[in-house]
Amino acid sequence: MRKILLPSLIIVAASLLLIRIFYLQVINDTFKLKSENNAIKIKYDYPERGYIFDRYGKLLVSNQASYDIMVIPRELKNIDTLEFCQLLNITKEDYIEKIAKAKVYSPRLPSVFLAQLNKSEFAAFQEKIRKFEGFYFQKRSLRDYEVDFGANIFGGITEVNEKTIEKNSYYKSGDLIGVQGVEQSYEEILRGIKGVKYIQKDKYNREIGSYKNGKYDTIAVQGEDINLTLDADLQRYGEQLMINKRGGIVAIEPKTGEILALITAPSYDPSILVGRQRSKNYTLLYYDSIAKPLYDRGLLAEYPPGSPFKILTGLIGLQEGVIDEQTSFICHNGFSYGRGRFMKCHAHTPSQQLHNGIYNSCNTYFAQTYMRTINKYAKPSYAVDVWSNHLKSFGLGQFMGYDLPTGKRGNIPNSKTYKRIYPNGGWRSTTIVSNSIGQGEVLMTPIQLASMMATVANEGYYYTPHMIKKIKGEQIDPKFKVKHQTTIDKKHFKPLISGLFDVYNVGTARSLRVEGIDIAGKTGTAENFAKIGGKRVQLKDHSIFVAFAPKDNPKIAIAVLVENGGFGATIAGPIASLMIEKYLRKKITRIDLETRILNISLRDEYAKMGGMKAAEAIETTPKDISIKNNEFSNFTRKDSTTQN
Repeated sequence: MRKILLPSLIIVAASLLLIRIFYLQVINDTFKLKSENNAIKIKYDYPERGYIFDRYGKLLVSNQASYDIMVIPRELKNIDTLEFCQLLNITKEDYIEKIAKAKVYSPRLPSVFLAQLNKSEFAAFQEKIRKFEGFYFQKRSLRDYEVDFGANIFGGITEVNEKTIEKNSYYKSGDLIGVQGVEQSYEEILRGIKGVKYIQKDKYNREIGSYKNGKYDTIAVQGEDINLTLDADLQRYGEQLMINKRGGIVAIEPKTGEILALITAPSYDPSILVGRQRSKNYTLLYYDSIAKPLYDRGLLAEYPPGSPFKILTGLIGLQEGVIDEQTSFICHNGFSYGRGRFMKCHAHTPSQQLHNGIYNSCNTYFAQTYMRTINKYAKPSYAVDVWSNHLKSFGLGQFMGYDLPTGKRGNIPNSKTYKRIYPNGGWRSTTIVSNSIGQGEVLMTPIQLASMMATVANEGYYYTPHMIKKIKGEQIDPKFKVKHQTTIDKKHFKPLISGLFDVYNVGTARSLRVEGIDIAGKTGTAENFAKIGGKRVQLKDHSIFVAFAPKDNPKIAIAVLVENGGFGATIAGPIASLMIEKYLRKKITRIDLETRILNISLRDEYAKMGGMKAAEAIETTPKDISIKNNEFSNFTRKDSTTQN
């Protein structure tokens, strides 16, 4: 048996090897194509990217023709560099540098010499391209923006880098790829599929026709179109309201989690990042540390949420049974919670219950509620974890899972946080009471604030916020259909919503009412400090407002944050009312609010923190817009006390 086994194994192995060789050489000659690569020129046919539409089918992003000048260094012969450079409007130094770079990539493979020429730039070169052996052109399509807003949502396309090429074999040198926004998130859907043509060359390196009569050629497949959840008119209007201001606005449809508007200010016209000027303009935007126009404040900026957080403090107090609707606390412009410790509050009637505590935005009421929540349990460490878990059920303190490639967690502290801050212990409810009013260690992004209000509007559940509404021929990610339930019982939301409704009727936002629309909202004002010249300086407060409408069967939830905007009802509140009316009615009746907001400029406030000019070197585009809100300053933020 042993004598037979070894010869049998050899025969079987040899047979398998011969079968594999026969398959590769006779049946499948794909590897032959690769082995003949030196005699074959590969040409790619780049598809158009899919179009981008808003929720109503309005075209936002389409395509325009573009041309890349390609070079194969080994094939360069007798180039009149002076004429060549004049045709393409480049210097001889540019020419030498680009050829050197191409040789480093590969002497025999094509690479991009000059990218993204438009039709007029390319026309003169096309007539004389035959004179420049080793160069050829590659037709592509670039983005054509039909609107001058939404740059933070769309993202853009740029030349792929070496790291991406190494990770993904689909991409070759000079290919374009989506970066930021939906262009990045839905790259594989929008990009389509490249077509490939194999061209046979003779021994003199001349093209003699299609390899094997086009057996291996493939045609380009255009990218799929997508519809965003975005309301284009609402987005445009929000960006107009934020001119000469800095901050973020996020609007969400509560019943679906669809993002209706995602505004960051300052912003810029997306068309300035298209074509040969893209690199120059992007560099100016990137290094603009004053305005930071590439920084999406709606998704990335983490702020103390201020008084809107009192909504959550009240809900947790109800769920934990430490208060009910009739529970009263006495407030005399604040309350003392320890020796030398006094939390200020603004003037209102002394006795506060849940309902008027909300519409009067009473610090005392919610501080007392928070302390009862923490003091309910024997150990503060256990209690703060209970509190933290309630908040995390709203999606706070974590990445929310939306379909945009950037974001921040915010911060919801727990027992580990305070063990780290107070390694020797000794902390208790009075130590961390500032959490109750949205200060302390609590941080939230504008999109988290908007999602919180959508959850309140839904009386206890939310859907993951998302920007995709429809993909032609495909289903959207099923995770956006999953209902997330909070740890708060539905019955506890109604009394909070009643108080939020009266914020507009008799409370801090009564001057912001819109006739015929029942709005539930909450003002917020966060004290704001910055380090200037090494000193801690108090600056004008941040203005915060959250709302949803209509009160019954809500269609929109919104969060507005304007840095250095003052009281919540001064700037953020009017913007929220205007945005709500714009979405629900498609027109504005509160012309007085609109006129006031459009005329408000916070440039002088931002000037107090240092330089102001920002990316003014960017040339205007055919749409006569370059960078919006272009006079701002960056500063280190630290907030302490929040009132209404």
